[in-house]
Amino acid sequence: MPDKALNRLARVTLDEDSIGRGNPDQEHERAIAIFDILEENCFTVPGREGPYALTLGLVESKLSFAIQTEAGEPVMTHLLSLTPFRRVIRDYEMICESYYNAIKTASPTQIEAIDMGRRGLHNEASELLRQRLEGKVDLDHQTARRLFTLVFALHWKA
Repeated sequence: MPDKALNRLARVTLDEDSIGRGNPDQEHERAIAIFDILEENCFTVPGREGPYALTLGLVESKLSFAIQTEAGEPVMTHLLSLTPFRRVIRDYEMICESYYNAIKTASPTQIEAIDMGRRGLHNEASELLRQRLEGKVDLDHQTARRLFTLVFALHWKA
């Protein structure tokens, strides 16, 4: 059985030089996403022992996963093209907007239907993230969901 104390992210930071600061709402969403990731996650770089520190940034329009040990020793940097995520991010943004509008006026049944669609897109994006990181980083479904939430928060429009 894998050691949960070692196979996890102990720290997640955003590279402000490449991502920049957001407005207060964006910063709040990013902070919540990071808190949720750190609260519970399963994250492993094959062949390298954790716990890990992850810095997310942008390098030439690619998402940079700069991974270190918790002590700061470099493990690897992986650049991930955001192109495969464009559609799902766009669709997820639209359905989230529909959900937030619906909770103001729609019936519980309508809200539930929209929320099911939102969760389905979130799962699709999480699986895409896992596939794109395959062979570089092993993560469980819940960690992939939480990381996608953070990736989405990086793209969230004011």
